[in-house]
Amino acid sequence: MRWLITGGCGFIGTNLVHRLLETQEDVFIMDNMSAPGAIYSQEKISRIQEKDLPFSNGPALLEADVRDSRLALEAGRSMDVIVHLAASTGVIQSMEDPQYDCHVNVLGTLNMLESTRKNHCRAFIFASSGAPLGEQTPPVHEEMVPKPLSPYAASKLAGEGYCSAYHGSFGVRAVVLRFSNVYGPHSLHKDSVVARFIKKCLEGRNPVIYGDGSQTRDFIHVADLVNAVILAAKRGEGGQIYQIATGRETTIFDLANLILKEMEQALDRPFALRYEGFRQGEIIRNSADNTKARKALGWEPVVDLPVGIRELVGWFLAQQANTIPK
Repeated sequence: MRWLITGGCGFIGTNLVHRLLETQEDVFIMDNMSAPGAIYSQEKISRIQEKDLPFSNGPALLEADVRDSRLALEAGRSMDVIVHLAASTGVIQSMEDPQYDCHVNVLGTLNMLESTRKNHCRAFIFASSGAPLGEQTPPVHEEMVPKPLSPYAASKLAGEGYCSAYHGSFGVRAVVLRFSNVYGPHSLHKDSVVARFIKKCLEGRNPVIYGDGSQTRDFIHVADLVNAVILAAKRGEGGQIYQIATGRETTIFDLANLILKEMEQALDRPFALRYEGFRQGEIIRNSADNTKARKALGWEPVVDLPVGIRELVGWFLAQQANTIPK
């Protein structure tokens, strides 16, 4: 199939593009190149084709913003699947600039749905999160009433609503995937909690926990998430929402100690945790019931958190070694 990945130069997008190219799919990227540390660029693609990937056909890249309706329509031509990952991510950023968050996450999603509809694409996969549900008693599931607590959460809920509307009004097979907290390789530029803890240790600094560390998250490896995206494109039902999560609730304190153990062993030095105040708008507890995705998509998360963290620490150390002048 021919796949268009918006935000394909970001963390999840890069992992998805790698996987699709490994299986000889035709891959096209639409990205405004705003994320630091983008894996793909016009300059890098030829080098990637030659050295970094075990295949000859690299991705085609369109440097464009999803807020541009004309380019969004053009990008979708001849595509079978549009995976919409491009977004303004993060609760704190959305609180600082709610209008920008809305323009990117709501209007950008609408533009890509229009591209899917007018170009008669087979499927539209929308990357949502647990944020629209707000503070709920875990494990959360698809039947819960959303209660967004931040502009980011509201914008993602609006995107879910447009997916439902485009399926109901136009027959677009728009599938919503609510990602839990994703971690894994190619996250060097990310400010997610896993990447942030590892990078602090690599800088020789003690990681910071905001709050008391009792907050919980459902951490899923990006390889498992990529599997879910591909299965959703093939088997997902239009107008449906699927929780893509492990179903396991982990405290930030336990996560931090897991990372510190690996970093102390790798760097042969001790680390300690620092604590600062809770950050406004963030959910206290979160984990998700993935039963619907398991049954409907035939999907199964397989990477255990300790194994994933150990491998990720190794990946970060390798990246650091590659940047040291020889």
